[in-house]
Amino acid sequence: MIVFAGVVPHSPLLVPSIGKEHQAQLAKTTAAYQEFEQALYLAKPETLCIIAPHGPRYPDSFSANMAGSYAGTLKSFGDFSTTVSAKSDFMLIDRTHRKMRDEGVPFTLTSSEELDYGYSIPIMLLTTHLQNWKLFPVSPSMMDGKAHFEFGRQLKRVIHAETRRVAVIASADLSHKLTSESPGGASQEGPKFDEAVQQSLAANDPNPLLSLPLETVENAGQCGYRPISTLLGTLENMNVTPHVLSYEAPFGVGYIVAKFDIA
Repeated sequence: MIVFAGVVPHSPLLVPSIGKEHQAQLAKTTAAYQEFEQALYLAKPETLCIIAPHGPRYPDSFSANMAGSYAGTLKSFGDFSTTVSAKSDFMLIDRTHRKMRDEGVPFTLTSSEELDYGYSIPIMLLTTHLQNWKLFPVSPSMMDGKAHFEFGRQLKRVIHAETRRVAVIASADLSHKLTSESPGGASQEGPKFDEAVQQSLAANDPNPLLSLPLETVENAGQCGYRPISTLLGTLENMNVTPHVLSYEAPFGVGYIVAKFDIA
């Protein structure tokens, strides 16, 4: 069953060993991450289903990484000492794969013990106190948001039939084109995208996000559209209370932290 859900960013600057000189500028996000971590701990999940955007992506299929165990580092960001490890919930992944295929949902399995930073950073920041948990790493496809919302609905059907307590977390950075200081420069689409995400999460309503033209989404220079669309699909018709804990863009990239209390 789904016992907790939310969205967190995966900026390496949130890790003190990398972004220690930027901690003051990320104060809102850091405080929200801590609140999120406490709520996650209280929900007592046995499995973290993390939907992250930087793994293998297929044009017409969603996927999950079914390795026996996982390990992640931040070496590509100059941190050679910080590591993260996780056990695989391979039984849940296998059951999900079988049920998705039975329902005609395109769902592919990969196998790699290496976790990219889209998974590693949320795990580092959210499992300080959590014990005896397993990982279900999901990757989106290259299809549009509506397809991911529908995939989320199917994922909910599978997880909700389980006795295991599962937290569904979208690992997502928002627009990289908000201002002239942004990594991708300024664009009109960047602020529109971030505003739509905030509206959708605050109301648990996919329409503001899914009604955006795909051209607007892609020109926003973001990596959160598909993970967040999937998450919103898993929450459809559930009794949840949304809380947007923070939104800020101190470096021209939108960071949002939101959690959903599930009755």
